[in-house]
Amino acid sequence: MSTAPAAEFSIALLADLIRGGVRDLVVCPGSRSQALALAAAAAESGDAVRLHVRVDERSAGFFALGVARETGVPAPIIVTSGTAVANLVPAALEAHEARVPMLLLTADRPDELRGIRSNQTTRQGELISTFARLVLEVPAPTAAPASTEPPWIAGFEPDRLARTALQAARGTSERPAGPVQLNLAFREPLSGPPLGGNVSFGTETMTVPELFGAARAESERGTELAVPPGMGASALDGPNPEIYVHDDDVRTVVIAGADAGDRAEAFAHDAGLPLLAEVVSGVRFGREAVTAYATLLDDPELGGAVERAIVFGHPTLTRHVPALLKRDGVEVVVVDPHLGRGVEHYDPSGAARVVRTVSVGEAHDPRAGRQWLGAWIVADRALREARSTVHEPDLAAALAPGYRERSDYARAEVAVMREPVTRELLAESVWRATWPHDRLVVAASRLVRVLDGIAPPRRIRVVANRGLAGIDGTVATALGVAAVSQSADDPRQAAGTTRVLIGDLALMHDAGSLLLDPEEPRPRIQVFVGVDGGGTIFDGLEVAATADRDSYRRVMTVPRSIGLRELAEAYGWAYERAATRSELDRIFTAPVMGPTIVEVPLVE
Repeated sequence: MSTAPAAEFSIALLADLIRGGVRDLVVCPGSRSQALALAAAAAESGDAVRLHVRVDERSAGFFALGVARETGVPAPIIVTSGTAVANLVPAALEAHEARVPMLLLTADRPDELRGIRSNQTTRQGELISTFARLVLEVPAPTAAPASTEPPWIAGFEPDRLARTALQAARGTSERPAGPVQLNLAFREPLSGPPLGGNVSFGTETMTVPELFGAARAESERGTELAVPPGMGASALDGPNPEIYVHDDDVRTVVIAGADAGDRAEAFAHDAGLPLLAEVVSGVRFGREAVTAYATLLDDPELGGAVERAIVFGHPTLTRHVPALLKRDGVEVVVVDPHLGRGVEHYDPSGAARVVRTVSVGEAHDPRAGRQWLGAWIVADRALREARSTVHEPDLAAALAPGYRERSDYARAEVAVMREPVTRELLAESVWRATWPHDRLVVAASRLVRVLDGIAPPRRIRVVANRGLAGIDGTVATALGVAAVSQSADDPRQAAGTTRVLIGDLALMHDAGSLLLDPEEPRPRIQVFVGVDGGGTIFDGLEVAATADRDSYRRVMTVPRSIGLRELAEAYGWAYERAATRSELDRIFTAPVMGPTIVEVPLVE
């Protein structure tokens, strides 16, 4: 029995994507996409990919976003037609703004069923076209019963589609990485006979899993279709770098926002300049890193003296940074490797000089700015020590002259360990418990700003969806990060634990993503939920001081009660509760065996 055109096309397309470097596939069950889904299952049985099955398309999109953030390679998302495609839009928007590669394989009706109000049919090729890197409408493959020719239409061959889609998703020197959609029309029959049988491609006959295994091996040997690993691998192609020569008499700072990349820290180190790195930048480490940068930007002798700012990444956590960049007399240099037409750059003033990259001139001596850098570091150290939750006044008093008895010390220590948990204590504890081999995922909530103000310099892999800074998708993104970081092909490269710092409202936005596939490995992930009633991030806005309190509470804080223990049990997660410092410390010292929700009631 011959294979249906839809199945044959799906097998060929996925095989070519695997040749191009794809190692993860995300599938949402559906009717119109069944040929793609079954081909994905065959690819998994051939050990060619990691297959991730998700019920909800919205969760699937953010899960794939997490995979791509960790690997730099898009994880194609296979969905059926209709609202299934619409549910991918939030993750696709984040991928666009955050410059993360994403590939949507959306099944659709053929041309003859469009425009006649056919069931589950809409203009799904237009849903992300305004911001996608590429959207291709692929006509339905078809073949005569006795034909030996491939069923695809000329110009839409699977290898060409795979190469084009991967290159567009990964980005170029002109345009950054982002979402790509292949809108794939299929006619009945939507799938053929069981995929465990033999299939013919060219002169060879093999099982479908063997075909996918061969595609994986071909990719690892290197072919013309293969795409080098690493997000935006081609981003630095093009003109020569911009050489930046530091002027010793110009007071300069380096600002690193989300996804700044290691180059920000390396440049600050080479130039001997203060590194004002957001905690989500992933580069808050090194001797130049400044934690309390937001406070110090308000200091007339430090922030008020800045004459030049060199910006990497996408700063979003404070109002202090854009205020500095818009200030008269401050020269702004924005480092962005993508200089193509229509590319947006982070430029609050609209007058920044945008360059592809920067480096220190040969004549520059980083020691020349030692006094400027030292002033920032000394001031920062004092603020960090004052804000830290590690050295508490009550315990410190036990070491003072009036507390020399062991019993007095013990009572003071017990008092500290029974201390209720504040946002500062939770944030700093999670930060200090995370190591370079772990992953830290931070939600768009009040906690990320608290963490940004107190986290001491450490080299930690931090993930945060700051492209649009949306509240949704955090759990799914973290699960995508955990799935691939903990299942590396080389066990020595496998990551430790993925920790998530999230508020209760952000968790409610993505509670459905807690549903795990029982056939997939259970990740080592801890979701620390700071419970404060939800919506307290708005307490810092003008509305909190001007609005009627009852109206403010009703529409801005959206307080809701949620049974986290019951939620964890319903989804098969372990549950723990930490209401004091000692309970929090106990959780951090115990081994993480699987997915766990940690409820942390917060006090002001």
